[in-house]
Amino acid sequence: MPCVVIFTALGWCTLAWEGDVATRFRLPKADGSAEPEEEPASAIPAWVANLQEAVQRHLKGETQDFGRVPYAFDRVSPFQRSVYEAALMVKAGETWTYGQLASTVGLPPGASRAVGAALGRNPWPLLIPCHRFVGANGKMTGFSAAGGTTTKLRLLALEGAQWFPT
Repeated sequence: MPCVVIFTALGWCTLAWEGDVATRFRLPKADGSAEPEEEPASAIPAWVANLQEAVQRHLKGETQDFGRVPYAFDRVSPFQRSVYEAALMVKAGETWTYGQLASTVGLPPGASRAVGAALGRNPWPLLIPCHRFVGANGKMTGFSAAGGTTTKLRLLALEGAQWFPT
Protein backbone atom coordinates (compact mmCIF):
# COMPACT_ATOMS: atom_id res chain seq x y z
CA MET A 1 0.00 0.00 0.00
CA PRO A 2 1.28 3.47 -0.77
CA CYS A 3 1.60 6.06 1.96
CA VAL A 4 2.52 9.67 2.42
CA VAL A 5 4.33 11.17 5.40
CA ILE A 6 2.73 14.49 6.36
CA PHE A 7 4.62 17.16 8.26
CA THR A 8 2.28 18.85 10.75
CA ALA A 9 2.47 21.18 13.73
CA LEU A 10 2.41 18.05 15.96
CA GLY A 11 5.09 16.18 14.02
CA TRP A 12 5.05 13.63 11.22
CA CYS A 13 1.78 11.80 10.49
CA THR A 14 1.34 9.02 7.94
CA LEU A 15 -1.58 8.27 5.68
CA ALA A 16 -1.89 5.03 3.73
CA TRP A 17 -4.42 4.29 1.02
CA GLU A 18 -5.34 1.70 -1.53
CA GLY A 19 -7.09 2.80 -4.68
CA ASP A 20 -9.59 5.42 -3.66
CA VAL A 21 -9.88 4.68 0.08
CA ALA A 22 -7.86 5.60 3.17
CA THR A 23 -6.64 2.42 4.86
CA ARG A 24 -4.71 3.86 7.81
CA PHE A 25 -3.74 7.12 9.45
CA ARG A 26 -1.13 7.49 12.16
CA LEU A 27 -0.46 10.41 14.43
CA PRO A 28 3.19 11.25 15.20
CA LYS A 29 5.12 9.10 17.62
CA ALA A 30 5.79 10.63 21.04
CA ASP A 31 9.03 12.19 19.73
CA GLY A 32 7.19 13.73 16.74
CA SER A 33 8.59 11.29 14.20
CA ALA A 34 6.76 8.91 11.90
CA GLU A 35 7.39 5.30 11.17
CA PRO A 36 5.56 4.38 7.98
CA GLU A 37 4.82 0.70 7.61
CA GLU A 38 3.85 1.13 4.00
CA GLU A 39 5.94 2.03 0.97
CA PRO A 40 6.20 5.81 0.36
CA ALA A 41 4.21 6.71 -2.72
CA SER A 42 5.87 7.94 -5.88
CA ALA A 43 2.62 9.61 -7.01
CA ILE A 44 -0.10 11.02 -4.79
CA PRO A 45 -3.72 11.10 -5.98
CA ALA A 46 -5.50 14.46 -5.78
CA TRP A 47 -7.84 13.32 -2.99
CA VAL A 48 -4.84 12.26 -0.89
CA ALA A 49 -3.08 15.59 -1.51
CA ASN A 50 -6.27 17.42 -0.46
CA LEU A 51 -6.52 15.29 2.69
CA GLN A 52 -2.85 15.90 3.44
CA GLU A 53 -3.45 19.67 3.32
CA ALA A 54 -6.58 19.36 5.47
CA VAL A 55 -4.65 17.43 8.13
CA GLN A 56 -1.95 20.09 8.16
CA ARG A 57 -4.54 22.86 8.54
CA HIS A 58 -6.40 20.98 11.27
CA LEU A 59 -3.27 20.43 13.32
CA LYS A 60 -2.45 24.15 13.01
CA GLY A 61 -5.79 24.90 14.65
CA GLU A 62 -7.91 25.44 11.52
CA THR A 63 -10.48 22.75 12.24
CA GLN A 64 -11.52 20.49 9.39
CA ASP A 65 -14.35 18.01 8.95
CA PHE A 66 -13.09 14.59 7.86
CA GLY A 67 -16.56 13.09 7.44
CA ARG A 68 -16.29 12.77 3.67
CA VAL A 69 -12.97 10.94 3.61
CA PRO A 70 -13.36 7.63 1.78
CA TYR A 71 -12.48 5.14 4.55
CA ALA A 72 -11.76 1.45 3.93
CA PHE A 73 -14.63 0.41 6.19
CA ASP A 74 -14.57 -3.05 4.65
CA ARG A 75 -11.43 -3.68 6.77
CA VAL A 76 -13.23 -3.28 10.11
CA SER A 77 -16.12 -5.16 11.70
CA PRO A 78 -19.71 -3.97 11.20
CA PHE A 79 -19.78 -2.93 14.88
CA GLN A 80 -16.59 -0.90 14.53
CA ARG A 81 -17.94 0.73 11.39
CA SER A 82 -21.13 1.78 13.19
CA VAL A 83 -19.06 3.28 16.02
CA TYR A 84 -16.73 5.11 13.62
CA GLU A 85 -19.57 6.49 11.53
CA ALA A 86 -21.34 7.72 14.67
CA ALA A 87 -18.08 9.22 15.98
CA LEU A 88 -17.89 11.34 12.84
CA MET A 89 -21.02 13.17 14.02
CA VAL A 90 -19.06 14.72 16.91
CA LYS A 91 -17.64 17.95 15.58
CA ALA A 92 -14.45 19.75 16.52
CA GLY A 93 -14.66 21.41 19.93
CA GLU A 94 -17.33 18.97 21.17
CA THR A 95 -16.94 15.99 23.45
CA TRP A 96 -19.29 13.12 24.14
CA THR A 97 -19.13 10.32 26.67
CA TYR A 98 -18.59 6.76 25.51
CA GLY A 99 -22.13 6.06 26.81
CA GLN A 100 -23.58 8.76 24.53
CA LEU A 101 -21.84 7.15 21.58
CA ALA A 102 -23.14 3.72 22.62
CA SER A 103 -26.69 5.13 22.70
CA THR A 104 -26.20 6.67 19.26
CA VAL A 105 -25.41 3.24 17.79
CA GLY A 106 -28.47 1.73 19.52
CA LEU A 107 -26.78 0.20 22.55
CA PRO A 108 -27.33 0.80 26.27
CA PRO A 109 -24.87 3.11 28.04
CA GLY A 110 -23.38 0.00 29.66
CA ALA A 111 -21.90 -0.86 26.27
CA SER A 112 -19.52 2.08 26.66
CA ARG A 113 -16.56 -0.27 27.21
CA ALA A 114 -17.20 -2.03 23.89
CA VAL A 115 -17.47 1.36 22.18
CA GLY A 116 -14.23 2.46 23.85
CA ALA A 117 -12.50 -0.72 22.72
CA ALA A 118 -13.65 -0.11 19.14
CA LEU A 119 -12.30 3.46 19.30
CA GLY A 120 -9.04 2.09 20.70
CA ARG A 121 -8.63 0.06 17.49
CA ASN A 122 -9.51 2.98 15.22
CA PRO A 123 -7.19 2.81 12.18
CA TRP A 124 -7.83 6.52 11.45
CA PRO A 125 -7.26 8.46 14.71
CA LEU A 126 -7.83 12.19 14.30
CA LEU A 127 -9.73 11.66 11.03
CA ILE A 128 -12.32 9.58 12.88
CA PRO A 129 -12.26 11.63 16.08
CA CYS A 130 -11.76 9.04 18.82
CA HIS A 131 -10.06 11.78 20.87
CA ARG A 132 -13.42 13.53 21.39
CA PHE A 133 -14.74 10.93 23.86
CA VAL A 134 -14.50 11.09 27.64
CA GLY A 135 -15.62 9.00 30.60
CA ALA A 136 -19.14 9.20 32.03
CA ASN A 137 -17.91 11.54 34.77
CA GLY A 138 -16.30 13.86 32.23
CA LYS A 139 -12.82 12.65 33.10
CA MET A 140 -10.13 12.10 30.52
CA THR A 141 -9.62 8.46 29.67
CA GLY A 142 -6.98 6.61 27.70
CA PHE A 143 -5.97 7.27 24.14
CA SER A 144 -4.26 4.61 22.05
CA ALA A 145 -2.22 6.97 19.85
CA ALA A 146 1.32 7.93 20.77
CA GLY A 147 1.45 10.27 23.73
CA GLY A 148 -1.76 8.88 25.25
CA THR A 149 -4.00 11.36 27.05
CA THR A 150 -1.44 14.16 26.62
CA THR A 151 -1.94 13.92 22.85
CA LYS A 152 -5.70 13.62 23.31
CA LEU A 153 -5.78 16.84 25.38
CA ARG A 154 -3.58 18.60 22.84
CA LEU A 155 -5.92 17.65 19.98
CA LEU A 156 -8.95 18.80 21.97
CA ALA A 157 -7.25 22.10 22.82
CA LEU A 158 -6.46 22.67 19.12
CA GLU A 159 -10.16 22.20 18.41
CA GLY A 160 -11.24 24.65 21.10
CA ALA A 161 -12.70 22.09 23.49
CA GLN A 162 -13.04 23.08 27.14
CA TRP A 163 -10.72 21.68 29.83
CA PHE A 164 -11.80 18.49 31.58
CA PRO A 165 -11.57 17.27 35.15
CA THR A 166 -8.69 14.81 35.64
